[in-house]
Amino acid sequence: MAAELPTLRVCALYPTLMNIYADRGNLLMLERRCEWRGIGFELTGAGIGQALDPDAADLYYMGGGQDRDQMLCATDLYEHKRLALGAAAERGALVLGVCGGYQLLGHSYELGNQTLPGVGLLDANTVRSDGPRLIGNVAIEVDLPGVGTRTLAGFENHGGRTHLGPDAEPLGRVLKGHGNNGRDGREGVRCGNVIGTYLHGPLLPKNAWFADWLITTALELSEPLAQLDDTLEQLAHADACKAAGL
Repeated sequence: MAAELPTLRVCALYPTLMNIYADRGNLLMLERRCEWRGIGFELTGAGIGQALDPDAADLYYMGGGQDRDQMLCATDLYEHKRLALGAAAERGALVLGVCGGYQLLGHSYELGNQTLPGVGLLDANTVRSDGPRLIGNVAIEVDLPGVGTRTLAGFENHGGRTHLGPDAEPLGRVLKGHGNNGRDGREGVRCGNVIGTYLHGPLLPKNAWFADWLITTALELSEPLAQLDDTLEQLAHADACKAAGL
């Protein structure tokens, strides 16, 4: 008898407010790559004022948003979802934050005389700079368990400069682009099963292999995923790398 295929449970935090630069496409990418393999997919959302169940998902996802929307979400996230999200990460659920979501996974985000609280899952702080925004195509080199050294490519557009603390490791090394702050050559952060990155565009359609890594990791699979015909996905990845200048 064939083994029953698992179901990937994904919870999107603030799916309507934190969805700039087509970040919702990341969720669609996960759904499609599960569907094509016969893996179940369940998507739930947790918005302003809604409780977060720390046991209800294998992957918690938060995209980026405009400053006003990010401020609204920061307060709600800290006051109503911080403990639950921490409990989810503690039990081994994967947490992925992109741009604004990444900033709110750290300790704080300072915007002038206002400080947005973060949930503190990442040892990082972000400060809004008076300098130019860090904008453009970007490519980074990452080293992840099970896949080794690979390239992630995307698009970045952020006014904040993120600085990692002594307990933080970057997600990757900047090959082209600005990264966390345009100075230290590091991009994103990864602390165990909690990941933050500035790569938009959206991220996963340009990096199908990373979508598969997220699925495998979130489901704690011991066997590789079934191979797909990724001709178009590989072309998209190559184009994103070329756009970044690789």
